[in-house]
Amino acid sequence: MTIAILKKSNGIKRVLAAVLAATTLVSVAACGSNNDSASKESLNTTKGKTTEITVGVCPGPYGDMVEKVIAPLLKDDGFDVKTKVFNDYVQPNKALASGSIQANLFQHGNYLKKFTADNHLDLTSIGQTPTLGLGIYSKKYKSIKDIKDGSTVSIANDGSNLARSLGVLQQQGLVKLKGEVDATKATVNDIASNPKNLKIKTIDAAQLARSLDTVDVALVPGNYSWAAKLDPSSALALEKQDDGVIEVFVVRTQDVDSDFGKAAKKLLTSQKFKDAIAKSEFKDFGKPKNW
Repeated sequence: MTIAILKKSNGIKRVLAAVLAATTLVSVAACGSNNDSASKESLNTTKGKTTEITVGVCPGPYGDMVEKVIAPLLKDDGFDVKTKVFNDYVQPNKALASGSIQANLFQHGNYLKKFTADNHLDLTSIGQTPTLGLGIYSKKYKSIKDIKDGSTVSIANDGSNLARSLGVLQQQGLVKLKGEVDATKATVNDIASNPKNLKIKTIDAAQLARSLDTVDVALVPGNYSWAAKLDPSSALALEKQDDGVIEVFVVRTQDVDSDFGKAAKKLLTSQKFKDAIAKSEFKDFGKPKNW
């Protein structure tokens, strides 16, 4: 009799365990659903409350621009904007796509277009900001004409900035690219002429400023030259900026029409933003065409 009771008790326990497990799964699923919903609504303001926004940046001037200019101006719209620093060009877009940050400002339009296509990410630029151009720097030479035959030149190894760097070298007559090549996709294999027999060394963009100790010339994107305290006026040359290399402020496509997306987009073309930039350390950066 006792044995029978124990068997029934074990059966009841098993049933209760199954019910509890099912209840837990439903609860977890419901929590996941609520989190997704909250995530989608997180960029909208609530009357009387401040909405926190995290903007991904890389070392350099754009994090400073967010903190010193953009964040104060968006505070009146109900947004408390902070920055999160990433040390490469890959994670800020992936973090944004995953929803762990709400926007980023670290890349130019050409890079955004290529990276999102290559990685199948649904991200959208909602506006441009003043941009410090890529520069040709050297601790050995004082001018472009001083660069000697066989000099070693370091450039970024990510596709977009590699092509951009080759374009700047071509602007200065140091190389010539094949006529039929897409300037935004050029690689070292697309160099048709290299009159000074330059040795092109491709490395991670974050290491370019440091590479000046071991190479003759380095082409350093503006955010990294700023972080390394390289003076743009000391550059042998700065790139002639076209629309594709102006920095863009990016959100997930689903957030373009959120309260934050609309407020940030409006701000980037506003007179108060232009006036604030004019009074800041970023006043001499290249300007978007719509300025």
